[in-house]
Amino acid sequence: MLNLRFPLQFDPLGRTAQSPNYDSHIRDMIELVLFTNPGERVNRPDFGCGVLRNIFAGNGDQLAVALQATMAASLNRWLGDVVQVQNLEVNAVDSTLNVILSYQVNATGEIRTDSFERRDAI
Repeated sequence: MLNLRFPLQFDPLGRTAQSPNYDSHIRDMIELVLFTNPGERVNRPDFGCGVLRNIFAGNGDQLAVALQATMAASLNRWLGDVVQVQNLEVNAVDSTLNVILSYQVNATGEIRTDSFERRDAI
């Protein structure tokens, strides 16, 4: 199975880089879903969750709840066969978006927690 790195990059031999392990590949896939805006993919115009479009919207509880719902729905739609979302926290401060996600890996049953951050996203 080929597990490509995200963002797409090359290894020292000039080949497409691969994730070092399955856990890293899952993290890369989650990051890809979270930070891809719908319309960025030519053959999948509905892929992603568009969260970066809202980073400069007025911060507050309502925005955080909306972002959490959007992210959870996108993760379930695109990666529901790989992971199950357990807990999702979203914090937007100035131009930085911080996401803390707890999820269960379907293949192993392991529960993992990862943090994702985007600065100056727009």
